[in-house]
Amino acid sequence: MLGNDLFKTLSLRHEIIGMDKDEIDIVLAEECSKAVAETKPDIVVNAAAFTNVDACETQKEECFAVNAEAVKNICSACHGKNIKIIHFSTDYVFDGKNDKPYKEDDACNPINVYGASKLAGERYLQTLADDYLLIRTSWLYGVHGKNFVRTILEKAEAKYFVHDTMTKSGARQTHPSTISVVDDQIGSPTYTKDLAAAVDLLISKNQRGIIHITNRGHCSWYEFAVRILKEAGMDDVEVRPIKTSQLPRPALRPAYSVLSMQKFITLTGKTPQPWQLALQDYLKNIKKMQ
Repeated sequence: MLGNDLFKTLSLRHEIIGMDKDEIDIVLAEECSKAVAETKPDIVVNAAAFTNVDACETQKEECFAVNAEAVKNICSACHGKNIKIIHFSTDYVFDGKNDKPYKEDDACNPINVYGASKLAGERYLQTLADDYLLIRTSWLYGVHGKNFVRTILEKAEAKYFVHDTMTKSGARQTHPSTISVVDDQIGSPTYTKDLAAAVDLLISKNQRGIIHITNRGHCSWYEFAVRILKEAGMDDVEVRPIKTSQLPRPALRPAYSVLSMQKFITLTGKTPQPWQLALQDYLKNIKKMQ
């Protein structure tokens, strides 16, 4: 999802060599070394991750292999070759107990295996990379791949289908239905196209260190779902707010994981667009693809 938008955006100003998981297994150190030796890059961008938060709880070994050990392999492959590494991390490295947006130097304290694996990857990057840009982001969605926006739209469409009935006259009658979404987890939805553009800007300015990037503003998953259906013209499907405790899942989620954008704004002079406008852009783009 992110890799596709990065490739498209960065290709406008750079020569890009893309590798998917069928071409390189970053869990294997020798494959990372071989790829770097053959391509001789100026920058390595790692957009790969094990992102199924609940699956991470039971597939801990694979989760850490992809999200942490692979970062170590990439750093080792690039060591001493004057290569910048751009790596992506997550709002889930924080515990969600803040009442204001998390800054880059705030203490990390993940509450699930996914967050712990991503933090381990961050530590490898910070201690082993010669030059790095560590980007923390949150609640990603894009035109390629599975994401929350697509899930909500698919659920709404399924509700329409299930509740479509035929009247006695043979006319189709649609009955609005209900989707339940948690309203006690707060974060910032982020469109991968906007994230890719922000990364391109940071590369042009040769920035390094840890930088938070999301779309502007924040909401709950419930508020996000309501807005998705409204923008898609499906707001007759009711969204019912529920609490996280009513939806038992294997992994805990931080209640508040909004990331501060102040550092990015100061470094670039740019402010990402609000998440509401980003959502409109996304829906227009997926409509064009249909």
